[in-house]
Amino acid sequence: WHYEGDRQIRKATSAIGGPKQSQAAIEGWRAEFMIPYTVLRPLQNVPPKPGTTWRANFYRMDHDDGKETQWEWAAVGPSFHEYEKFGRLLFADR
Repeated sequence: WHYEGDRQIRKATSAIGGPKQSQAAIEGWRAEFMIPYTVLRPLQNVPPKPGTTWRANFYRMDHDDGKETQWEWAAVGPSFHEYEKFGRLLFADR
């Protein structure tokens, strides 16, 4: 896996209602990422056509004060490896 050029994955995060720093009191946060289809080329249905659905889940894990906290887009239970319970992404026309 090489992630440069047309395979570069981009990501960004921001804090809402406070500074973007460890242990800060904030109201919320945002995360965004862009995975180019060229990275997913070995998979089927790439690029996806309108109406295609993919199973996916997105997580955030924090390890503050020796305590693990996690958030998940689609709750799957005690293990985030339960892909059968992932949410669905529906690709639509623009």
